[in-house]
Amino acid sequence: MTILIDDVLNKLMESVGPVGPLATTVDGLKSGDSSSEVKGIVTAFMATQDVIEQAIALGANLLITHEGTFYSHQDTKHTLLNDPVYQVKQKLIDESGIAIYRFHDHLHRYQPDGIMAGLIKELGWEPYINEHQPAAAMVTIPAMTVKEIAEYIKQKLGISFVRIIGDLSMTCTRIGLLAGYRGGGDMCIPLFEKENLDLIISGEGPEWETPEYVRDAHHQGKEKALIILGHAQSEEPGMKHLAKYLEASFLMIPVHFISGKHSFQLV
Repeated sequence: MTILIDDVLNKLMESVGPVGPLATTVDGLKSGDSSSEVKGIVTAFMATQDVIEQAIALGANLLITHEGTFYSHQDTKHTLLNDPVYQVKQKLIDESGIAIYRFHDHLHRYQPDGIMAGLIKELGWEPYINEHQPAAAMVTIPAMTVKEIAEYIKQKLGISFVRIIGDLSMTCTRIGLLAGYRGGGDMCIPLFEKENLDLIISGEGPEWETPEYVRDAHHQGKEKALIILGHAQSEEPGMKHLAKYLEASFLMIPVHFISGKHSFQLV
């Protein structure tokens, strides 16, 4: 049976919430022909040049990513047209014919949020979920210190570092999880009191907002802590588990997840 790119994209939309497809979205096919037969699928956080090259080497002609290809949320290109980095990358995409589909807004509309669900599965915290909110999940885990949680996260996610504010020896049970760019003060700070949280684990956010709130709280002797994973590190698990979902849905098509690893080097 021939599977077209359109068939895969339709499958992705099956789990979108009851409101259905969004009228305005950054999601969509950014390159390639949706009527092409699927030879192989790769999921990734972002279509970096390295990820595209790996996908091509694997024989995949459909790359499903969460973030934009060209360095902005809206994925606008007009300011990059004369940029040599953009030109090389765009040439690779054009010459390979690879289809790149961005799956951001609708994946976050899965119930529960597809990115958050992947992070929770990767951490092994499904039994500890108290509540799924639209942008966060509340968990109550067996007591661990902030340092123990950080080491646990590093091991489970296969990452080399996290960033922490607060007392490393503080014991935590009540945690708020916020993946991606949901670490801002407007979203995180109210959760500490409303949900009686010891710790928030987020992807990223403005560094002068939630981190500084937690620093002041710690200075005042309040037991609050923050662990920052990094945007990609918090959202890659969702794309990894999306690959497993597609693998189970299209048994005859090779499906791979490619990690972008940490972008930053610690010096």
